[in-house]
Amino acid sequence: MTELKTLTTIRVGGTPKELISAATHAEVLVSAKKLWSETDDWVILGGGSNIVFADDVSELSVLLVQTKGIEDLGSARVRVQAGHDWNEFVLYACNQGWAGVESLAGIPGTVGAAPIQNIGAYGQEVSTVITSVEFLDYNTGELQILTKEQCSFSYRDSAFKQGKQGLITWVEFQFGKEDSTVLLAKANEVILLRQSKGMVLDTKDHDSWSCGSFFTNPIVTVKFARTIPSDAPRWEVSDDMVKLSAAWLIEHAGLSKGFSLGSSSAAISSKHALAITNRGNATAQQVVELARFIQNQVSNKFGVNLVPEPNLIGF
Repeated sequence: MTELKTLTTIRVGGTPKELISAATHAEVLVSAKKLWSETDDWVILGGGSNIVFADDVSELSVLLVQTKGIEDLGSARVRVQAGHDWNEFVLYACNQGWAGVESLAGIPGTVGAAPIQNIGAYGQEVSTVITSVEFLDYNTGELQILTKEQCSFSYRDSAFKQGKQGLITWVEFQFGKEDSTVLLAKANEVILLRQSKGMVLDTKDHDSWSCGSFFTNPIVTVKFARTIPSDAPRWEVSDDMVKLSAAWLIEHAGLSKGFSLGSSSAAISSKHALAITNRGNATAQQVVELARFIQNQVSNKFGVNLVPEPNLIGF
């Protein structure tokens, strides 16, 4: 049986009870319904880029979604199957002159996972170009088309992270139009920037053996932000709320890039303070121990509770 660490970008996770692969839309629907009728201990897996599996997942059943396909619906409306590689799709979109995701180039994972996390980077969020998703509801067994509004998108969040259980089968986008040369240049610029931070998966670079950013940037009141040193980066969210830099908080809580607990193989990236990395043979337990230590240090120093961005399964 395949160990889940071979299917995730942080490369931790034990052997599940069963691993089911589905390569077509029909297979996904049949496999999911069968799985849900047999167990309550299940998870849907795409590119494995935003998930940390425990070392012992022997009771867990996993459905691996591997569907692919891009359907041009005209007028820059596009429908993409959930298992399609996200970065591959972004570069394809740029090449077609479809604007709206070029700053999200280089992010690992699949198209179906993008709405769940409402992925974003460098001023763009995927929710701004999503119009609808097809969703198989776990509780009702109903296949639904959910509008953007029904997805309840917010910063790195959605209805799917807030208790709406099931799986996304495809995502529909409405893009703007722009010169493809400009879009590709922007995408390549972003990829190079992400590579410099170890945020593009590279089997030879342990700094990229991660989930990307492990914590979301905390959003706090303007009043509370005044208790944080004035040189800390912050961005206005609303009249009374600001977003702080989690990376700045971590480093100024005394945790430098490359930090690890003793001889643990889990460490803060040597390139980016916001990533927890696997230096070669880390266990899932070591990863979560480091995450908790970081949370405690930041909380003790600044009174800010950092929230993990990846899904933690089996802990």
